[in-house]
Amino acid sequence: MKIKHISNTLVALTFVLAAPSLRAGNEDRVGQAGGTELLINPWARSAGWAGANTSMARGLEAQFLNVAGTAFTKNTEVLFSRSGWMGGSGISINAFGLSQGIGEDKTGTLSLSIMTMNFGDIMVTTVDQPEGGIGTFRPNLTNIGLSYAKEFSNAIYGGIAIRTVNQSISDVRASGICFDAGVQYVTGKTDNLRFGISLRNVGPRMRFNGDGLSFKGTLPETGASLTVEQRSESFEMPSLLNIGGAYIFNNMENHEISIAANFTSNSFSKDQVQGGLEYAFKKMFMVRAGYMAEISSSANDSDDLTVAGRTNAFTGPTAGFSIEAPLNKKGSTFSIDYAYRATNPFNGVHTIGARINL
Repeated sequence: MKIKHISNTLVALTFVLAAPSLRAGNEDRVGQAGGTELLINPWARSAGWAGANTSMARGLEAQFLNVAGTAFTKNTEVLFSRSGWMGGSGISINAFGLSQGIGEDKTGTLSLSIMTMNFGDIMVTTVDQPEGGIGTFRPNLTNIGLSYAKEFSNAIYGGIAIRTVNQSISDVRASGICFDAGVQYVTGKTDNLRFGISLRNVGPRMRFNGDGLSFKGTLPETGASLTVEQRSESFEMPSLLNIGGAYIFNNMENHEISIAANFTSNSFSKDQVQGGLEYAFKKMFMVRAGYMAEISSSANDSDDLTVAGRTNAFTGPTAGFSIEAPLNKKGSTFSIDYAYRATNPFNGVHTIGARINL
């Protein structure tokens, strides 16, 4: 009974927290949020799903879509991925994470993830020297996530995450924190029906500051020199709400087919719907595909999938595969994951990852 009360409380709390986001999808606010790298999925498996697997994401990857899914890690999981972001842009994304089951019964899981974006060297220019030649700088975008998830019963899993957001160049920087919460519900005769809800990127406003926002001036009356600091406008986090479901055909001996769908309600862009399909052979080889579409509430925007109608570079189609091999008789595995996401403009996003489950 105690577990049941805790489960019901967690579900109710998640819906209460989600209530302010149910009016999301305000297209008039597009581009007004900061920290939008929080919307970038650095992991290969869920990227191949187009993010449709909110209700069935498992392991460390679930920390991005629905943190409740990290509760399925009972021992140790190590994950690394690298993405060529928007092919031709010269931007790369590296992500690393570790999950560890804790407690005597392994019903709790602690997870840590780090994501960094590398933009390469960018030339420094000024009003007086617009062609540069005076050095380079490197922007730094780093997100660090720490989460705890728990198996409350055989059917209900929940979790919460805190994430730090750090953005900087040589003389301007901004830092902040945000929170995620999520629940997954598993039912069906063979645990083949899944539901999930997650609230992401909820946190206080951020503001840039640093020497780059100041300049030296002179008082006309006295000729005294002084430094004037400009205050930048604060900005909000790109909060969103995910609601998803999935069905798994797992009554075949060596084959498994999964279908999933998800609805994303965004606070600072159009809402989205995602759908995905995965086929697995002996849980050693998996191939998947997905599609993401934007939903417009504007009567003047009749075609959401055109370049003019979209609010991001992704055109919709995604695909990927995984190869997972056993390492020993105890159930440890090693896998290679790959995903491709189509974009226009640029030449798509390629993500490759490796994971070890011990």
